[in-house]
Amino acid sequence: MTDSLPSSMRLPELRHAALELIVEADPARKAEATMALAKAGQAGALRIDPAASLHTQQTVPGRPARPLLISPKHVERRAMHTAEGRAATIHALTHIEFNAINLALDAIWRFADMPALYYLDWLRVAGEEALHFSLLAVHLRTLGYTYGDFAAHDSLWEMAEKTAGDVLARMALVPRTLEARGLDASPPMRAKLAQAGDHEAAAIIDIILRDEIGHVAVGNRWYRALCDARGLEPIATYRQLSRHYKAPVLRGPFNLPARRAAGFSEAELAALLET
Repeated sequence: MTDSLPSSMRLPELRHAALELIVEADPARKAEATMALAKAGQAGALRIDPAASLHTQQTVPGRPARPLLISPKHVERRAMHTAEGRAATIHALTHIEFNAINLALDAIWRFADMPALYYLDWLRVAGEEALHFSLLAVHLRTLGYTYGDFAAHDSLWEMAEKTAGDVLARMALVPRTLEARGLDASPPMRAKLAQAGDHEAAAIIDIILRDEIGHVAVGNRWYRALCDARGLEPIATYRQLSRHYKAPVLRGPFNLPARRAAGFSEAELAALLET
């Protein structure tokens, strides 16, 4: 019924909107508009066209000129007990959250023919990642720095590019692998920030960990749904995808309670501990 209306009277379409946002280069505008889009989705004020085949000639994702992107091996580590060291740590987290906005938006616009709930799940994730980025960027400014002042690496987005042709591989290797590492890394990072006296940053980490459990759960839910639809066994398929796409080998310690809360099965956790 809606499609018979003039385009000016239709609700905005989610996947087109996600594509418009992912090519936005200004981080603050991207974050603000993504949060607004997520609110529109929660209010039922968006259409979803799963069948649309979307393309763009613009750079995906849109990025600011800074930070300079370098190899992870060359990212300088600074002592947490110094003001600059804490700022560098907050900057690294801010960059991760900026990438996470793009990853969620990419999951929406790139992959066609998924259920409507898939797109709404990733829209919620995108809105929460945008909030995380905004909280960290504001806190970074209180330390005398802005996003872009330190070099950063691009490992998260590199895996997104590798898995751009298969939504199953994307679900397996981005939310369930790279982003799930945040579940393991957050508690020790929070402890270090609190020990250094940055209790505001520690409180932001609490918010991020709470939400990231839900984000990884979204990846788990759709990975399993796709495995079921293709008649694949999840654990064996995950191993095959990890080898094929050269995913990093995960090493402990692992935050097993958070991983359980995010929907990893006991069999999956046992396989993880065997690596």
